[in-house]
Amino acid sequence: MNPGCVISLGLLTLALAGGCGRHPSPPPADQAAVECAKTWLVFVDDGDYSRSWEEAAALARAAVNRPAWETGIRFARAPLGKVVSRTLKSAQATNSLPGAPDGSYVVIQFTTVFEHKAGAVETVTPVLEKDGKWRVSGYYIR
Repeated sequence: MNPGCVISLGLLTLALAGGCGRHPSPPPADQAAVECAKTWLVFVDDGDYSRSWEEAAALARAAVNRPAWETGIRFARAPLGKVVSRTLKSAQATNSLPGAPDGSYVVIQFTTVFEHKAGAVETVTPVLEKDGKWRVSGYYIR
């Protein structure tokens, strides 16, 4: 993957132009957001980009249409190959993100090893929607 290539969904905008120590567990309130992110990443890992868009937050789906999302994520993920490992790095709750409406967000980072790229950092940002469910509003690979 070109190091300048970034992909993000919705609130983070679509842009196409494991250590040995123990990682602290996120607080219980954030754990549901982490589980949401892990579940959503399975769709992306399996190449089910359409489903990842369907399961994303309403705000994200309104910002990026399905065909653009599918093309963008395929472009970003295909060169990386399959996921070899993914470890939770951090989970930070916030009520404010740049360019996004106030709400309940958790910015989650995973240290991910792909077949063709070691040491990537995936940032997944779930938002708590009005129906009380966490859904992914942003995705970014660095």
